[in-house]
Amino acid sequence: MSSPTLMSLLCVAEFALWIALGFLFWKKKLHGRFPAMGWYLALRVASAPVLLVLILGQARHWFADFCSSLYFDLYWAVYIASALLLFFICIEVFRTALSSFSGLQRLGTLAFRWVAAASVILSLSTLAIAQPRICVIADVAYRLMRTVSILELCLLAFLCLCMNALRLTVRDMAFGIALGFGMMSTNDFINASLLSRHASLTDAFQFVTELVILLTLSIWIAYTVMPEPERKPLMMPANSAIMRWNEIASALGHTGTQVAVQPAGGFVLTEVELGVEMALNRNLRNRESET
Repeated sequence: MSSPTLMSLLCVAEFALWIALGFLFWKKKLHGRFPAMGWYLALRVASAPVLLVLILGQARHWFADFCSSLYFDLYWAVYIASALLLFFICIEVFRTALSSFSGLQRLGTLAFRWVAAASVILSLSTLAIAQPRICVIADVAYRLMRTVSILELCLLAFLCLCMNALRLTVRDMAFGIALGFGMMSTNDFINASLLSRHASLTDAFQFVTELVILLTLSIWIAYTVMPEPERKPLMMPANSAIMRWNEIASALGHTGTQVAVQPAGGFVLTEVELGVEMALNRNLRNRESET
């Protein structure tokens, strides 16, 4: 079997797995818990056949080569939309993992947004605008996806390190989503690093990338099919470290009882005045006793 034929079969298998995953995801009503993930799956399922038709039209010169420009615009639009949806998926997974700790959830989500905004600004600040339109759009898309990929890896590392403290199991859907995107991000970074040194291995890495995507989709399908363990209310000691941090995070940003604090200088003067008054009273009592 030739390489193009094998790659075509893998692409067909990938599209079939995306359809199966989207169907199971919506059937289990997981889109109510992870709405951004639901929109991401809908985008992948809806855009794949349209892009395939445009590729065929480009090869056969349909509509006076109009398919070529339309394919370019639609492909990068879907790519950028996917990067934005992946950011919201990371927030959904993070909030789900911290659903039992409202204070840490609120503070962590705020920090998550600021880190993402700073990463995007730093990533796009070195963008060279004086380039052809094709290069600018592709560069912006790649930088956004690279930033989101770093967030995905950081999220997966956080869940792996804090799994016991958060009482999160490996079978939880939030961990499964983070695991899948972490695998994809790791594969993309490895491919980008190796392809920059060994350009002759492009075809081989394309097969590896496609196999990783198929494995990730299979893992997600298994997570949607298997019954998810019910998350019970946490029973933790009140003096545990994570509960203290949750209380501190809950108190931040909320106005509590106001307490009047006297300045340090006024406190010292008050003590001196009391001392002088006590000395005067003692002297007066001594004089009265002598008389």
